[in-house]
Amino acid sequence: MTLLSISRCISFWAGRKGASPAITCGDESIGWRELEERSNRLARHYQSLGLGRGDFATIVLPNDIEFYCAAIAVWKLGATPQPISCHAPLVEQCALIELGQPKLVIGWSHAQPPNGVATVPPGFATPDLSAEPLPDMVADKWKALASGGSTGRPKLIVSIAPGRFDPLDPSYLMEPEGVMLASGPLYHNASFMFSMHALFCGAHVIVMPRFDPAEALALIDRHGVTWALLVPTMMHRIWMLPPEVREGHSLKSLRIVLHTGAACPAWLKQCWIDWVGPEVLQEGYGGTEGCGAHWISGTEWLAHRGSVGRSLEGFDVRVAGPSGEILPPGEIGEIWSRPRSGPGSTYEYRGGQSRRDADGYESIGDMGYLDAEGYLYLADRRTDLIVSGGANIYPAEVEAQIDSYPGVRASAVIGLPDMDMGAIPHAIVEADAGLDVDELRGHLAVRLSRNKIPRSFEIVDGPLKDEAGKLRRSALRAARIEQG
Repeated sequence: MTLLSISRCISFWAGRKGASPAITCGDESIGWRELEERSNRLARHYQSLGLGRGDFATIVLPNDIEFYCAAIAVWKLGATPQPISCHAPLVEQCALIELGQPKLVIGWSHAQPPNGVATVPPGFATPDLSAEPLPDMVADKWKALASGGSTGRPKLIVSIAPGRFDPLDPSYLMEPEGVMLASGPLYHNASFMFSMHALFCGAHVIVMPRFDPAEALALIDRHGVTWALLVPTMMHRIWMLPPEVREGHSLKSLRIVLHTGAACPAWLKQCWIDWVGPEVLQEGYGGTEGCGAHWISGTEWLAHRGSVGRSLEGFDVRVAGPSGEILPPGEIGEIWSRPRSGPGSTYEYRGGQSRRDADGYESIGDMGYLDAEGYLYLADRRTDLIVSGGANIYPAEVEAQIDSYPGVRASAVIGLPDMDMGAIPHAIVEADAGLDVDELRGHLAVRLSRNKIPRSFEIVDGPLKDEAGKLRRSALRAARIEQG
């Protein structure tokens, strides 16, 4: 079958599956025909507010059916959805909206519209407009996701792939008309991308309003989930359930469990392989930018313990030293990847710049090594980046807000190991001993998402930076881990 626009993918399955459930969230479900008609009505309303082909539409909605209907309606106008967290502080939301320069903000709950942009409130009732199909449109850029940015400012990672898919030829080991569990927030790339891909190929998507380990297992059995997406923190929370709870679910419907978003401890991965089977458990590694992609099955992992897999077809990877020299197998360096379609062929930044070498390879800052067979191993998941519960926390972004508080001379935010979250942010603050930590927390609460606010604070009076003005986060982190 040929590639169809996202709009026509939904129409295709609505014609085939009718009232069969397309999306379920909690006690609510929507059938394929209703999804098609509701998104057509919404698209006409969005169009009346000025949204059109090539525009961005910011979506500020929680995990629910309304989110999917809004995104599909945006695609039906040839526009690009830009999801952001509805729980983020207003300051952060406005910064991301400013980057996207959208024509419409969907799910805006504040009294003041951002920069005068047209808005639609959360819980908006489907307008009484025509439910007939709209003229076929293809979004030139099918998604735009937010990232914290290593410079301390947020950025958008805009996919420049058009919104076209083959509904009968899914990717990522999915199957047409399967059942997919979306357990993470939809403003994160993995949850957004994989659940949308599942929908485009006719899968029944089960989306969790928020992750709960026992409920995730219950949903898998209740709905016969065939394909589930998890991050290691979720895997850990499930594994830590009482054995009688965990073993009370058969999980016999599962064909694929994909984990991504953070490094998975070897012991935990082994437990899951023993539980669901090595061919069920799969791992993906790569950035939202789409410059590189790795994949490994549980069976391969048992033969290459600790690896995140070999580069997928269409991508090249190499490991380089500090001066750019290509390192031999087994030697740790910085990981650089490139798509064979050419540099700049997968994404563009808004609010940031890529790190690209003369050969078109790009780095997102991860360190690791390749073995003789081309399997990649991570030595450290981005030296400065904190991956907490599958979410990326950029220290510079948090430090910028800490440093804005009166009395703070400098700060360093590092990730300390945590059995549940993988890592938790810890702030080392150079300031006078009288600094009120509770007031500093209040200062951050209106400027940062809750997960970015450090769990602990350490006040020091000595200089955090060396004579060259450099901040050595890795040394600070190592010292605190050694101290226990």
